[in-house]
Parts: sequence; C-alpha cells; structure tokens
Amino acid sequence: MAGYGVDTPRVATGVNRPLRARCTIFWDDGWPNAIVTVDTLAFGRSLHINIRDRVAAIGIPQGDFVLSTSHTHSGPATTEKLDPFIAYNANATHRTQISNLSTALADKIVQLVQDTYNATRVPCTLDYKVTTQNWSYNREGMSYRETDVPVLVARNSSGAPLAVLFSYGCHPVAGGSQTLLDPDYPGAAADRIESSTGALAQFILGPCGDQNPDGVFSLSYVDQLGQNLATAVTTAMATPGRALAGPILTGYSTVNLPLDITPTPGNMQVVKNIYQQRQQNYPSGYHRRHAQTMIQQIDSNTFATSVPLPIQVWKLSGAPGLRMVFSGGEVVSGFAVYMRSLYGGSSRLLYSTCCHETLCYIPSDELLRRGESYAGGFDADHPGIAGGSMTVYGYLGHFRGKPTASSPNGVEQIYINAVRSLLGTP
Repeated sequence: MAGYGVDTPRVATGVNRPLRARCTIFWDDGWPNAIVTVDTLAFGRSLHINIRDRVAAIGIPQGDFVLSTSHTHSGPATTEKLDPFIAYNANATHRTQISNLSTALADKIVQLVQDTYNATRVPCTLDYKVTTQNWSYNREGMSYRETDVPVLVARNSSGAPLAVLFSYGCHPVAGGSQTLLDPDYPGAAADRIESSTGALAQFILGPCGDQNPDGVFSLSYVDQLGQNLATAVTTAMATPGRALAGPILTGYSTVNLPLDITPTPGNMQVVKNIYQQRQQNYPSGYHRRHAQTMIQQIDSNTFATSVPLPIQVWKLSGAPGLRMVFSGGEVVSGFAVYMRSLYGGSSRLLYSTCCHETLCYIPSDELLRRGESYAGGFDADHPGIAGGSMTVYGYLGHFRGKPTASSPNGVEQIYINAVRSLLGTP
C-alpha cells in the first residue's frame, strides 16, 4: 500500500471500498476531450507517459487528455513515486509485484478510455457553480485554508445530471495508516453522489500540498467526510449553475523546476559526506534508505538536478467562461489563492493538482525560506540537502527558491509563469 514512509511494507488485508477508475469524454465539434480519474496515490513519469502515449494512439490529442489521481493514501503502491525502496522498504519481490500491478493498472486505464471513446454519445449541456466545505486546515501553519468545492455538471436535454466533476483541496488521508484498500473521502463522496443522482461522479483534487482533514483519522471519519462532501455536491447539482459552452480550448506543456544543487566535484563530496552521516545516524528508516540511494546516485552521477512537471489548461466559453488548471505535483494552496486573485476567483478558475504525474510537492518561496518544512523539502539538521517530502520522493536536494529580488528565478516564479502562459491574459 502507498502513501506513508514505513520500515515494514504495509500490505493490504482486504477491501473497505472498491478502488475505481472513471472516465468521461466531452465531444466538442467532433473532438474528444477526456478526463480520467483514478483512485491511486500517484503516477510517476514513465507510467504517466506510457498511458498518455497509448491514449493518443486511440485518437485523443495530448492537450485533450486529463489523467488525475485521487491521491488516496489507502491504495496500491505504484512504480517510481513514491520510491518503493525509500518510502516502503520494498524488497525485490515487492518491487516486482508493484511493477506488475502498475502495468496492469495502465492497461485497465487505456482500455477504459477506449471503451468510453467507443460508447454511445449523449447530447448534453454544461453548468458550473462553487459550493463550500470547511474541514481542511493548513498543516504547514500557513494562513491559507481551502474551502472551495467546484461543481461542473453535464445534463441531458431534460436537465437531469449525466456526470459531475467535483473538487476539494484536502489531503485524502482521513483513513489513516490502516490496511484496508479504500479511496478515502473522494471515493466515499463519489459513490454517494452516484447512488443518489444516477450521474457518473469524478473527483479531482484541489491544491492540497499543505491541507489536511481536521479530525481523528479512521475509516469512519472517511465515511463522515464523504457524506459531508457528497451532500454539498448533490445540493449544488439540484439546480443548474452558470451555463458553459464550447469550444473547449486546451493546452498542455511540461516545465522544468530547478533543484538547489551545485554539482561540482568538491560540493558533491561534501553532500556525500552528509548523506553518509545521515545513513549511519538518522533514526528514521526512510531517511537512511534515502541517504543510501543518494550516495549511489552521487557515485554514478545519476542524480536529478530538476523536476519535469506537466501542466494542462482547459478553457470553456460562457458568460463568464471557466478556466481549468490540471497541474502535476502536490501543489500548496498559496499558488491557487494567487491564481484565483488574478483570474476572477473560484467562479472563474478551477485549480486542481496531483494530475498526470505527482513527482513531489510544489512549494512556494514562503515555505522554502523557512528552513524546515515537510512540503518545502527541508529538515532542520541539514537544510542544504533534501529533507521532508523530498526524501520519500527520492531527490538529492530541495527546490531552488528566490531568496532576494536579484536572485535567479526559483520554483515559485517558474511554475507561476508556466501556468500563466497556458491560462493567457486574465
């Protein structure tokens, strides 16, 4: 099972609620625009590209295909991210099982898209509104707190809902570190929405990198949050929101985000010495395994110096229209707060994360300047190397920030510029 750094692999003992992949294709003037949502923690780069290339071969262009994970922490481990050895202490047999499951999952997703592509098309209208929930809190102690619940509904000619895409910015960790497979609150909510409305319900995760549920984690807590979210969504669906229309304009690109690494021989020797100390002395098992892996990468000169992050945007027409961001990575909420301020607020901009590839957290300069932050990838003992989230994700260093106005652009500026270039003029 995926999602938490452990020394003994967390092996599923059963199923509390089925894990699902769901797909909707919006045909716009003969062009297919597909959204696939999957109850799993994350896709690494090779698994994502494998799926994306095979979907393109079906006839869905790159910019018209969204692959989103619910980021449940009660699902199966997949290859690459989180790193199975570092995060879970997976041995060779475990890693073979994880690889086989990842291959099977990719096959299922591609087949799901193919089946949906070939299915009977139903004429529909689209409408949109934003409701709220308030059980997210900022686990990094920042001032930002996610409350938005965007609701995009497709209806038939009689006004009955056919499908709904809904979102909330909160880590799907309500189930805690237990051993039953479960999609966490996103799946609990989707199942209830489908049961009560008859519409296909798909969840996309909002900006969750610094947001957690504010309660005691358990499977009963999952049910409670799922019920709360489902009630909010079904209430919003009961009456149409603002009408939207085609054409659906799409864009997709990959931006490289720089890690704060100085790859000179002298500095790499210093970094290696620090990792040797961590490997010998650190109490946390995943920190020690991360150190072991980083030493091997330094010796073989195979460490990454940047992170490629896919970003996608869809734009729908209307009075006003709607722009939708589908970002890779665990993006912290401050980015969405900033983007909403530029693009007309939540009613005009839907901001989702953990799409395509979840290669790491995407922190703001505000977090990077702290010197210690899980989402920022810092540990207090050695702030010059990877710590916090960047250890379980398997990187040599944390992201490069912009400490002064004259410093080169860091992750915050590069990421914002990449998103804005796809969104266009506010």
